[in-house]
Amino acid sequence: MRGDVLTGSVTAPAHSGAYGWLMLAGVGVSLVLWSRLTRRDSRMIPIYLGALAGAFLGAKLVYLAAEGWLHWHDPNRWVILATGKSITGALLGGYAGVEIVKRVICYRSPTGDWFAIIAPVSILIGRVGCVLHGCCLGRPCDESWFTVRDAAGLARWPAAQAELIFNAVALGAALLLRR
Repeated sequence: MRGDVLTGSVTAPAHSGAYGWLMLAGVGVSLVLWSRLTRRDSRMIPIYLGALAGAFLGAKLVYLAAEGWLHWHDPNRWVILATGKSITGALLGGYAGVEIVKRVICYRSPTGDWFAIIAPVSILIGRVGCVLHGCCLGRPCDESWFTVRDAAGLARWPAAQAELIFNAVALGAALLLRR
């Protein structure tokens, strides 16, 4: 189990129950929110599916390019390669998926305002899974008031916790600005 604070990548063991369930909950919540916000236009479902497919593909491709290849000789490489993903890649892939589907179905209206609300909610749920599971470890650093200890007792930058707080603030700001 490991994570990289620079790429935002995540590698979680396959046996993680809470992590997997919370990742699925994030997808489920995003689907519910998206369908509630976009009831009046049936073209929104393919746009959501494009975002979801693009996010999953982008998360995997960026992880593999950034650090997945480093684990090729690891005895657990298939688990690591199967579970590793990058939040940065997911955001880029999701954006690309939306834009591709919008072009294919000739949808010209903006959708970014909806995604600005939905994406942080889903990422928050996923990061709760990271915190509970103990993955997405930040870089080792000198012990300070802000560091967290990993399972081995090493002081680390709180990468998952910091991203959780960032997304909570981003969601709050988006909701405030939406009014």
